[in-house]
Amino acid sequence: MGLQGKAALVGAAQYKPEKYASAPRMFHLDQVAELAGLALADAGLTLRDLDGLVVHGPQFHEAGMFVPAMVGEHLGVQLDFAEVIDLGGASSVGAVWRAAAAIELGLCSTVLCVIPGRMAPTAAHDDHMVQVMKASRFGGHSTRFGAPEAEMDLPYGHMAQNTGYAMIAQRYAALHGYDAAALARIAVQQRFNACHNPAAMFHGQPLTVEEVLASRMVAEPLRMLEIVMPVAGGAAVIVTRDDVAARCRHRAVRVVGCGEHVHSKSPTYAADMLATPIGPASRKAFAMAGLRPADMHMAQIYDCYTITVLLTLEDAGFCAKGEGMRFVREHDFTFAGDFPMNTHGGQLSFGQAGSAGGMSQVIEAMQQIQGRGGERQLARHDLAYVSGTGGVMSEQGALILRGD
Repeated sequence: MGLQGKAALVGAAQYKPEKYASAPRMFHLDQVAELAGLALADAGLTLRDLDGLVVHGPQFHEAGMFVPAMVGEHLGVQLDFAEVIDLGGASSVGAVWRAAAAIELGLCSTVLCVIPGRMAPTAAHDDHMVQVMKASRFGGHSTRFGAPEAEMDLPYGHMAQNTGYAMIAQRYAALHGYDAAALARIAVQQRFNACHNPAAMFHGQPLTVEEVLASRMVAEPLRMLEIVMPVAGGAAVIVTRDDVAARCRHRAVRVVGCGEHVHSKSPTYAADMLATPIGPASRKAFAMAGLRPADMHMAQIYDCYTITVLLTLEDAGFCAKGEGMRFVREHDFTFAGDFPMNTHGGQLSFGQAGSAGGMSQVIEAMQQIQGRGGERQLARHDLAYVSGTGGVMSEQGALILRGD
């Protein structure tokens, strides 16, 4: 049961991360159109090949309903498969496996998976975005009556990502100990990778462990340089069936395993904050692919915080529970190291364009497998593990990708 590897990633497009401006780069429909054109061109395909769409729609500027129909109309294509995905930072991984599944079921041939980037706040934002912006002042997502977050979390100071991830890190410290310098190494080695990636936000800005440990404490024990910096951006990939992939410009990157798990919205309601959803999601993905963590040539791990990476390494099976700090100390995560991870710099150093941020990991895995990694190209690059994380370790997904 599961994916048979008959669908492949063949093209991608990604805006270079940049600081927010006072006005949006362009509205979401225009972003989608541009990203679609660039991704199709990268694959060597055209709009005539497109008959499927997965779009991140919850914060779509132009509409809150009928988003796929609106996007298809704007692109001038008719769709045999249309999906809106709402998994936060797990949306990229989720979009890819949904596209692959639809293709293998014979529903469609070629799917655009696209997530437009965050837009700078403007007076033109719709009611939904106004609510999100309002809640963001409290570090949350909803202040509406009846929302558990609004009634049970925000009034008591449990305010969204920073405090949630800090609480998880504190729990980890209580059970397994805490080595701040080891976690700092994750940020430092990913920055090394970013310094070899001209598209990265922090390209040309090397980092040391001492600088990470000296950065401002945001939510104990998490410091500023262990926390992702939101940027403007957006990204898209093309997933297609194997016969179409054979005529594309680059090596086909087959989707051979996937998994997804959602256990709560807030860690307040998690039965065990350290038993993260990436565990069951990854086990399912590896089993589907018939592979093990040790078989992977690279890991592109969603890295909104250093603690996210640590828990993913453990729960995905790259090391045992409670052994993450030792694993981090003993391995080199740079593209030149023994455990290449987030070879583009990760979101910590590449930049996180909202829910599109996770697509940077998907695209880096695809391009590494295709041999397009530039000066950070890996010698062994046929198999990749990719993860996605939404919320506060609340919804997570995993992909196993294999070169054709």
